[in-house]
Amino acid sequence: MNAPGPAAPRAADAVPMSVQRAAAWSWRLLLIAAALAVGVAAIAYLKLVVVPVAVALLLTVLLQPLSTWLQRRARMSRAAAAGVSLGALVVLVLGLLVLAGRSVVLGIAELWQQAQEGVDTLLDWLATGPLQISTENVQGWVEQARQAAADNSDTLVAGALHATVTIGHVLAGAIITLFCTFFFLHDGRQIWSWLVGLLPRSTREHVHQAGRRGVVTLGAYTRTQILVAAVDAVGIGIGAAILQLPLAFPLAILVFLGSFVPVVGAVVTGAVAVLVALVTQGPVVALIMLAIVLAVQQLEGHVLQPFLMGHAVSLHPVAVLLAVAAGSFMAGILGALFAVPIVAVLNTVVLYLHGHDKFPQLGHDDHVLLRPVGHPAIDRAVAQLAHQEELGGEAAVGPHEGAATDLEDASGDPARDETSHDDAAQGDAAHDDAAHEGPSGDGGR
Repeated sequence: MNAPGPAAPRAADAVPMSVQRAAAWSWRLLLIAAALAVGVAAIAYLKLVVVPVAVALLLTVLLQPLSTWLQRRARMSRAAAAGVSLGALVVLVLGLLVLAGRSVVLGIAELWQQAQEGVDTLLDWLATGPLQISTENVQGWVEQARQAAADNSDTLVAGALHATVTIGHVLAGAIITLFCTFFFLHDGRQIWSWLVGLLPRSTREHVHQAGRRGVVTLGAYTRTQILVAAVDAVGIGIGAAILQLPLAFPLAILVFLGSFVPVVGAVVTGAVAVLVALVTQGPVVALIMLAIVLAVQQLEGHVLQPFLMGHAVSLHPVAVLLAVAAGSFMAGILGALFAVPIVAVLNTVVLYLHGHDKFPQLGHDDHVLLRPVGHPAIDRAVAQLAHQEELGGEAAVGPHEGAATDLEDASGDPARDETSHDDAAQGDAAHDDAAHEGPSGDGGR
């Protein structure tokens, strides 16, 4: 009998182990990238709904302390506290817009006159300065620009229509935001319970605890960003008022809104303040305004961001800058606005799911009340309903019969399980006896 020869080598054995591992990582990473791409595309397609809901979530974590205080101190109902909190926010925003609009209406005439004087000064400098550009050349360029605008009137009309549609989308988004904010304040716990209940039973408790910590991070980011934006707006607004720039208050509001985009927003809005100073007061005042903007930026970059924002979201400034850059590249202004809170919440949630709790003081005593599927208590309630229906009566079952938490289900009560198993066994035995007895009740004899 011949001895068996050596086994033929497989084709996979000829591939180095490093290449096999690299291939295994590669296809998994490609699947993750494809899933992320599909998710981003879906969000971009539904941005008219996703963005208002995201803004409503930010407003909810901002208004939740006020709503809770009104319920505890003022003895308001949950609906009344949510309505008062949301109404206070709307009144505040509308008041700022009215004040800013009034300042713009009162100062726009003076600003327009000063801008015209600045343009005339610039034209004189172009004609008499080193460039030696005559007024006829400038007027010729202006005439060419007017002719180009007339030739592209259809494009301008289409742009105006697009702007009108955008305004309509903004109004619709504002209504959705207010609606969602109210119900997030009123029924946020129930909505979260429903969402967590869609997950597999073994993951619900972990997701709930991770979500609690994500909400704390989001609230800390929102409050800290408001404080940073307020410091930027007050600093630049006071500087503009001291220099007697027109529209100082609207400039401060513009800086406040722009500062919600970390790192980049305050720089852009500060540049607008410098440009207004250049047009209205000349280069010397513009340089002073630039120094004020840079001083405020240094205060934000070296004091507020590292100590306040770094403590709130636990993100390195490099991570913040890269998140803003990636968000603006993918979704423009909206991406830059939401990039940092998304990265901060993901950082907190992922770290918790991997065993690092950034907020151990929250504990694990808070659980979401869920109604599980296939629970023994529910099975008994269904059996009672069926029995009462056969008897022509009504079952007396409470509305919360069978409600439990995932932690109770996961712990497993042996006595309860044994009881449920005994009940199930008795039910099966009764069913078998009935089947053997037949319709005549004599066991078919």
